[in-house]
Order: sequence, then C-alpha cells, then structure tokens
Amino acid sequence: MLEFDTVSKSFWTGTQRKVILDRASFQVRLGQSLGILAPNGTGKTTIINMMAGLEKPDEGEIRRGCRVSFPLGFMGGVVNRHSGTENTRYIARLYGLDPDYAEAFCRWMTDIGEYFDMPVGTYSQGMRARFCFALMLAIEFDIYLIDEGMPATADAAFNKRAGRILRQRLEGATVVIVSHLPDTLRRFCRSAAVLRAGRLFMFDSLDEARQHYDYETNG
Repeated sequence: MLEFDTVSKSFWTGTQRKVILDRASFQVRLGQSLGILAPNGTGKTTIINMMAGLEKPDEGEIRRGCRVSFPLGFMGGVVNRHSGTENTRYIARLYGLDPDYAEAFCRWMTDIGEYFDMPVGTYSQGMRARFCFALMLAIEFDIYLIDEGMPATADAAFNKRAGRILRQRLEGATVVIVSHLPDTLRRFCRSAAVLRAGRLFMFDSLDEARQHYDYETNG
C-alpha cells in the first residue's frame, strides 16, 4: 500500500506561494489503480515524484509498504560518466535484482550495441530514453507511476518491444496515473480523484470524477 498522511507541499514562485497539496490524506491499495485528474500547472508531476520518493513533502508522511516504481519515462537516476553496463548493474543491486539478468535484459531491450559499454553521457536523447525505459522494465514493481500517459521514443521497434512487456506488467499491477485528460485515465483506472487548489477529491468512479473535473474546469 502507498499512503499519504496529512501531506502538504508548496513552492514559492517569486511572487506567491503555490500550494500543491494541503494536508492531503489518501491511500493507494494494491489491486485498486487510481487516476488523478488535474489541469496543467497544478502539480501533477510533483505528486508523482513524491510518490516515487524523488521529492519530499513539506509536512506529513508518505508511507510505502510495497515496491513503487519511479515515474515511467523518468530520465534521472543514472550517472552520465558511467556506462550503461555499470549503471544497470548498480541499479539492479539496489533493487535486489540479479545484475547479470538486468544487464542481459537491458542490452536486448535497448539494442544499442557497443554504446551499452560507453558512458551514458555520450548517448543521444533517444538512446538515453530507451536506456532509462529499459531499466524500469527490468524491475517488477507493485505500483507503477505514470505521468501524463505512456512514454515513447522515436524508435518504432523499441516502442513495440517495450509496449508489449509494459502491457503485460500493468495487467497484474496497480497503476497510479496523473493527467489533464480523462480519456488517458480510462484504460487503467475505474476510480479517480480530482486535484484542485491543493485538495484531492476522491470519487468511486472515473465518470463521477470527470463530471466534477469538467464542471470545475469549464464552469
């Protein structure tokens, strides 16, 4: 289970304080995927990053009783001066994964040949995206975090391989997805929440959340 207990988060924009969450409490239970609807600029990525442990709350506590992924498509977490091999084996050890398996999987998934043994800092943007996505797929999580839909690269063959494996993983996993588009949530979630002015309004169905979201957004 992933739990937010009276969590608050805000930023100073230079002219005013922008509130992302104001004493929010909610749970994501395994087997109960959650969609969060929010307009652009209201803090969707910040919430996902807090779930992943990439950002800390100002107040409150975030408890993770299961294995929570980093956000799909997240480009951080790798060391540019180290090779794909070194990064893969190090991250595999952090997650208790067999380094040999992780390396073999990522080599096959990325299909970047000799570049896998070169520093990640020498990769093109597309190669780096494929490498980071492959790392995420090498590890099986209980909860997968998705920010604004499925990530993709410019490589069609990679997208096909990665998409097939990701669909298989998500079938048996719990998903948290944030988006400003209700239809993006529909394929993953039955229940949803709406983020508005730092408050998270929970609904039993996506349709109820969408009605509330449309009313608040369009008036």
